[in-house]
Amino acid sequence: MKSKILSLIIIVYLVSCAKSTTKNEEQDVADNGQITQFKPANIEEQIVYNRAVEAVIWGMPAVNSELLYESLVKVKGDYNQIVYWSGLINSKNQTLTPNPDVVYINPLYDTRKGAVVLEIPPAEGNSSLTGSLDDGWQTAIEDIGPAGIDKGKGGKYLILPPDYKDKVPAGYIPMPSSTYTGFAILRSNLTDGSPGDVKRAIDYGKRIKIYPYSQAANSPATKFTDLLGVDFTNTIPYNFHFFEILNQFVQREPWLARDLVMVDFLKSIGIEKGKTFEADARKKEILDAAAKDAHIYLDKGYEAIFKLPFYEGTNWALPASQDVVKAISSNYTVPDIYPVSERAISYSMAYFSAKHLGTGQFYLMTIKDNKRQSLDGSKLYQLHLPPKVPVKLYWSVTAYDRETHALIKNMKYFSRASTSPGLQKNSDGSVDIYFGAKAPAGKEANWVPTDPKRKFELLARFYGPEKGFFDKTWKMGDVEEVK
Repeated sequence: MKSKILSLIIIVYLVSCAKSTTKNEEQDVADNGQITQFKPANIEEQIVYNRAVEAVIWGMPAVNSELLYESLVKVKGDYNQIVYWSGLINSKNQTLTPNPDVVYINPLYDTRKGAVVLEIPPAEGNSSLTGSLDDGWQTAIEDIGPAGIDKGKGGKYLILPPDYKDKVPAGYIPMPSSTYTGFAILRSNLTDGSPGDVKRAIDYGKRIKIYPYSQAANSPATKFTDLLGVDFTNTIPYNFHFFEILNQFVQREPWLARDLVMVDFLKSIGIEKGKTFEADARKKEILDAAAKDAHIYLDKGYEAIFKLPFYEGTNWALPASQDVVKAISSNYTVPDIYPVSERAISYSMAYFSAKHLGTGQFYLMTIKDNKRQSLDGSKLYQLHLPPKVPVKLYWSVTAYDRETHALIKNMKYFSRASTSPGLQKNSDGSVDIYFGAKAPAGKEANWVPTDPKRKFELLARFYGPEKGFFDKTWKMGDVEEVK
């Protein structure tokens, strides 16, 4: 009787809150915080729906990672190879909040047949890498480059499979992975952004190698796949496909002790290791609804991140909770902390994590102006950066589509950075950057275009942040609308 009453209450609540949606209305629904229209026929369907919502939240970083490989397969790439962009990326790259002011070199590894070697060249002159090696859960195993474990000396990283028991051979940096597959996000840094500078960064990045340890004595040439100009995406699909991708990950990767509670949760929605994932029309309908509602929940959580700003009195915040930072940096060994929901929020709008956030890079994000209004692509905004930004390498500010968290489509460029050619500085060394559908007169070099029909968000990057950044003797103000 109690279960029937509970089911009835839930149904009444869902009906009262629900709002049917079309594809064009999804963002409005998310803004209003309303759930999709879903009517469970019985408590069993309600359980499937509930557990599917939890599966989206729990599985977000894994699906995010798996989508990267799915996109790689479409361009005829594979694990133990490297994808790169032979230039600065454009909006054909529809990954989550990518950096358009570096050259990306991304090795993907697969240790199912044994350990894999990732060779990193030493930093030389202006040539250096910033990045990390992440497992399939996007938990950083270790940082790479001058701010990483090799301290800029380079070296041979030995990526070890979950069941590795042998002694690590001399001369290698051990990188134990909790999953068989994963990737490194490596950025070959620029200095002035000129064509020659970009070529230097590409040539340096292509000195990276990846190959099976079993072939170390006579290592094969590394295969590089150039994705410049190629449609490439891993934005999150909030529909049935999410569960198809999650199933692929579950079938390949080992269960971690911290996640064993999910074995039964996933089984109830049809995902079980060693078995085919199948769903009839009704189950697909339920899973679709669950994915859409999970999206709404995560988006509301994303907005809540900005209630704890980095600079007091502003809307700039790190797009990750302190618990998420602690959990990832410790590989989830901190007692009483497993921030699954907050982790999902971060990976719903970004991919990659650093082991030691704040050493190689730091991020601040905003979705609102100084009057706490959402950033509107039809308006013009100004951001003032005081002089002497406390960074060793560079700073940048990038505009992204608010709904997809990807680069705004079909724009000439997407950011302004200290490495942007022609960037204008004020007489005191400060910089004003403008965001809007049309450039203000005489400010084209400092302007980032936006889509007048869509909202946007801003991500500020600080590479090689110095003490003045963290003690906040240097402070960046809010974005302000220009009337």
